[in-house]
Amino acid sequence: MGASKKEEFTTRQNRLADIAKALGHPARVAILEFLAKSNACFCGDIVEELPLSQATVSQHLAELKRVGLINGDIDGTKVCYCINSKAWNEAKEVMSGFLTSIEQCC
Repeated sequence: MGASKKEEFTTRQNRLADIAKALGHPARVAILEFLAKSNACFCGDIVEELPLSQATVSQHLAELKRVGLINGDIDGTKVCYCINSKAWNEAKEVMSGFLTSIEQCC
């Protein structure tokens, strides 16, 4: 969606779409599951866990970080990633609110 059209939608709608996009790839879901299980880890650990190249994992981490679902802190020459609990709780509220607000019609 072009940037000029996003302004036509509410902040909540745009936030929900960003979260859904971030969760819309199985590699990003796997990264989040790994981080939740590990509590924190280094990027190299994530690459070892997934059947993807370092560059591809970095792109997925960047998307998760862009929407705020993860934090990345520099530790020497590595970056330590963890789930951003504040953003994660917001995502749960936004997704839950959306999924429960729509009634089945058919």
